[in-house]
Amino acid sequence: MTQTFRQGAIGALLDEYERAISALKEVIRTIPDHALTVITDPHTADENCRSVQTILSHVVSSGFGYATSIHNLRGPQLTRPAKTFHLTVNAYLEDLTQVFIFTEKIFAAFKDDELEQMDDALKIKAGWGQVYDIEQMAEHAIVHVLRHRRQIERIKQQQLHDILSR
Repeated sequence: MTQTFRQGAIGALLDEYERAISALKEVIRTIPDHALTVITDPHTADENCRSVQTILSHVVSSGFGYATSIHNLRGPQLTRPAKTFHLTVNAYLEDLTQVFIFTEKIFAAFKDDELEQMDDALKIKAGWGQVYDIEQMAEHAIVHVLRHRRQIERIKQQQLHDILSR
């Protein structure tokens, strides 16, 4: 099977983001709906990591947030959608698809030579204080999905197996 690659630096970022999201979707596709809300880490201080549901809601919300931040560098200011919590894996699969579609639309307004920015005044200040240019924010978005995919893989391996075998 021949893979089609998007053109340029933006195309490469979108290809890798799509690949990361697809890998996450494959991992969650086999999780039964009733397992989404099972508390898998009752001791974490991070409310985004207590269950597969909270992790996925965080990933989706963050994905919209990264794309919104990129858009807001020069477009009319958008507000990212509110974080939502679903009770079905299919709802998260659809949300992840929508995150990618939204991101792809945002990037359609940019050119490759706009990705890197040396002037901090023209960069994105993330909610956690870090300053990114567009390329760095897109790379962060990709790695964010990868890290949470890994987290869910570990949950499936270590904890959901025990829960589901009861």
